[in-house]
Amino acid sequence: MTDFEEVYQEHFKTVHLYLLALCKDPALAEELTADVFFKALKALPNFRGDCDIQTWLCAMGRNTWISHLRKSERNVSLEELSIPDPSASIEEQVADKQLAMQVHRILHTLPEPYKEVFSLRVFGQLSFQDIGALFEKNANWACVTYHRARRRIQQAMEVV
Repeated sequence: MTDFEEVYQEHFKTVHLYLLALCKDPALAEELTADVFFKALKALPNFRGDCDIQTWLCAMGRNTWISHLRKSERNVSLEELSIPDPSASIEEQVADKQLAMQVHRILHTLPEPYKEVFSLRVFGQLSFQDIGALFEKNANWACVTYHRARRRIQQAMEVV
């Protein structure tokens, strides 16, 4: 059995930053992080160690975030985002507001891990190193996955 205090001290910051990248609201990220560690406190005795504990905690964080969205009946708001010109870079295109829902729809159709890696990089502004660590991969994998997602979005924008 792992000591909860050790787990909390070692992984709090990572889980909090991950949730902050997902929700982009410091107060909400703090609340969700507290929920994750409360759940972890209860579930830790049953943790089998099939995966890294940080991965387990981040997965719990993602599930907590999804549950929060469902309870609040709120979709992740991308109204402020859009992609006006398919030939421009995705990062530049996200600044325009007129096609936000189109980008959201395309992003929603991407398979995992493309969808999550792209979101973490563009919206969460995480480094490739951090993204790779969340997936238990390296930074190169995260970079390649991000660029493949970006290419798919650009291709879908050209079709529309």
